[in-house]
Amino acid sequence: MSSSISTDQPSDAPADQIDDTPEEIQPDSLAPPVLRPPQRPAFDPVAQPWVANPGGLAAVPGTRLTPMALRDRFAAPPIWTPDAQDINPARAADRSLRLASVLVPMMLRPDGIQVMLTQRTAHLHDHAGQVSFPGGRVEPSDTSVTDAALRETEEETGLPRGLVEIIGQLPDYFTGTGFRVVPLVGLVRPDFAPRPDPFEVAEVFEVPLSFLMDPSNHRLHSAALPAGGLRSYYSMPWKQFFIWGATAGMLRNLYQFLRA
Repeated sequence: MSSSISTDQPSDAPADQIDDTPEEIQPDSLAPPVLRPPQRPAFDPVAQPWVANPGGLAAVPGTRLTPMALRDRFAAPPIWTPDAQDINPARAADRSLRLASVLVPMMLRPDGIQVMLTQRTAHLHDHAGQVSFPGGRVEPSDTSVTDAALRETEEETGLPRGLVEIIGQLPDYFTGTGFRVVPLVGLVRPDFAPRPDPFEVAEVFEVPLSFLMDPSNHRLHSAALPAGGLRSYYSMPWKQFFIWGATAGMLRNLYQFLRA
């Protein structure tokens, strides 16, 4: 069974136990898919108040968004700081964390790089209809986090691993439910026809990297939780797709990395 990585889904858990772990990496991946009724979220992520471009930052120059520039940046990373909302260094030494990995697929299109994303099917119990990177739990049969991300990507989207050039990775994304997610960045030769996993993936689509790397398209939301406290998260709406939560957080870190 495929186990793609998705964005955060609100829950009724206490504020310090909010599940920003993609649900699909939590179950035993050897078990058959179980169709359960979709869970109602505790709040509507689209409707929460937001501010655009927090910090008034500038877009990443186009000269840094070419394949060669991206290879060079990951080969010699600058000193930079991830956004506080997207990483929890205190959890880095926690040996109880379970390991997962995702692929950030950068499609090499003639008119510029596009980031490939997936939208989950509407019937899933958790995160139904949400936008995600392909990826999932690292299984004992995987030789590395890279092997896991490429395997899951091929299962979910039909992208052969031979078309992917891994050029680096972003900071680990630590979740409140005990996962350490490793985001791997890859350049992709786009000469393939997507074959979405019909159980988990409703649609495979692309967003221009230049759009995602322009903070004027970033929104920082603040939501009041039913159990008390506030939840902050990023979103990057694109056409009919609402990119938010973990996926938007990892993209925000990519922005900070490329602008440094």
